[in-house]
Amino acid sequence: MLNTDWIDREEYPFEPHVMRLEAGRMHYVDEGRGAPLVLVHGTPTWSFLYRHLIKDLSKNFRVVAPDHLGFGLSDKPAGWVYRPADHARNLSRLIETLGLKDIVLAVHDFGGPVGLSYAVEHAENVAGLILFNTWMWSLADRPDVVRAGRLLGGTVGKFLYEWLNFSPRVLLKMSFGDRSKLTKEVHRHYLRVFPTRQDRHATWVLARELIGSSDWYEQLWRRRDQLRRKPALLLWGMRDKAFRADALARWGDLFENKKIVEFAAAGHFVQEEDPARAAAEIENFLRTVELNSTAGRANSADRQTV
Repeated sequence: MLNTDWIDREEYPFEPHVMRLEAGRMHYVDEGRGAPLVLVHGTPTWSFLYRHLIKDLSKNFRVVAPDHLGFGLSDKPAGWVYRPADHARNLSRLIETLGLKDIVLAVHDFGGPVGLSYAVEHAENVAGLILFNTWMWSLADRPDVVRAGRLLGGTVGKFLYEWLNFSPRVLLKMSFGDRSKLTKEVHRHYLRVFPTRQDRHATWVLARELIGSSDWYEQLWRRRDQLRRKPALLLWGMRDKAFRADALARWGDLFENKKIVEFAAAGHFVQEEDPARAAAEIENFLRTVELNSTAGRANSADRQTV
């Protein structure tokens, strides 16, 4: 596992947990007790992105936040595949191994298709959904994404990602609505989890899979009706250049029971730019979902008795 002596333990004070997979050790945070909330990150981030939410929400809920293989404090095995569908299988195994029931899934960036894949496959075990800026459909109809995918997913992109640590060094910073929110102290927590060229390979694979996994994304989107009636909270940075208002509108059209919260000044990383407001919205949402789930179980028991 990665040396973690450099981590600021006031920022990230959580006890480490590890699930052993065939390919390597998958690190995760598991804090608090109560109804389970699973936080799923994208690229080039890790569970550190959710640290403010974990601190606040673990006072009343059980909060689980894994680091995908190749990211954060998880192993970064050479030769592993690192495609979104493979991360999704690991996430499903973690949820099953921990025995989490009636979960609320919070997803962001690539964590969208990775986490929502679980919701599509195991809708009966998902009580609610929280979406930060993300997607779950093919992006092949977006010329800007196709161009970026071809450039960054090719040899030039591989050099940038693996040799220059381009994703956390450059792209992450560019994705903030207010770059002053990304202090040097915080930024180094995203940089130092990728110390070597080999350690950065997973970030390049996901750049390639923006378009490379299009068929998988589209397969998920065709099954979106599994999610339609789930309570949903959409927390959206409106200055995001990647997943803009049109993506938010697409999600809004899908969910029948939703609340949309727009963060006008935030970019792609609401969790960093306005964590207190995000945590408050999530707290209220979780309590509503918990009440509805409890009522639903009680009604179900009543019906069985009758």
